[in-house]
Amino acid sequence: MQNNFSLSHRKEEPEKGILYLVGTPIGNLDDISSRAINILANVSLIACEDTRQTKKIMNKFNISNNLISFNKENCLNKISKLIGELKTGKSIALVSDAGMPGICDPGENLVSEVKLEGIDVICIPGACAAITALVSSGMPSSKFIFEGFLPKKNIDREKILFEISKNEKTTIVYESPHRLKKLLLDLLEFCGGEREIMVARELTKKFEEHVGNNINNAIMYFKDKEVKGEITLIIKGRKKEKNQELNKADLKRDLKELIKAGLSLSAASKYLAKKNGIKKSIIYNLN
Repeated sequence: MQNNFSLSHRKEEPEKGILYLVGTPIGNLDDISSRAINILANVSLIACEDTRQTKKIMNKFNISNNLISFNKENCLNKISKLIGELKTGKSIALVSDAGMPGICDPGENLVSEVKLEGIDVICIPGACAAITALVSSGMPSSKFIFEGFLPKKNIDREKILFEISKNEKTTIVYESPHRLKKLLLDLLEFCGGEREIMVARELTKKFEEHVGNNINNAIMYFKDKEVKGEITLIIKGRKKEKNQELNKADLKRDLKELIKAGLSLSAASKYLAKKNGIKKSIIYNLN
């Protein structure tokens, strides 16, 4: 079955009945594009995570437009309204406090529903903390995993921490400042203190800071400090083992950690068997 995509030259922006995902600065307001400014100034309305933050951008560039809040608390009540506005021919810009809309915010839900209605969605590229931190870290960036904010529930959180500890790809994680120290201690437990890491704080802002080189050093650096600002962590992947033979001691330890995290023996064995390409019974009998 052939998919049909239109690559025709777009008309003058903003067009009617289009949802624009507008990338805005994550810190330094000068990082906005002229195209983004044009969209924000001329769409029918702007849906934003926090109207106060968006007003800072609008005041900086002398933009006047209609703002409505669209955040995780009210998004479910507003999606249908925004779709209704688009269907009448209005153009809408969606912006986020975190640079690109739709990443770790309710914009993801809006885009999904809008696409189901057959309405066009156009992205105006802009800043993204995850990519900004990744390319600044010096760690492998051709292949990476983005985890966003880790779950707070222990069983879900420890499962992801375990996956991070075993993955050979670079991992990107977001964290709030008041939870950073706990996350670093969790990473110490699962990855060990020598695992390479970079903690990026206040990206693109006046007090931008890159802390790390490994988990131990990051813990010591933040130990007696009050952590402030937005946090992005870049965690280097586990080194590929030269000896590819299965190490039963490692497998037994991994099995124990997964069971401790709340998985049943059967579920943990199935997960490790699939991950290592071996029979489930081999793992199961290690217990």
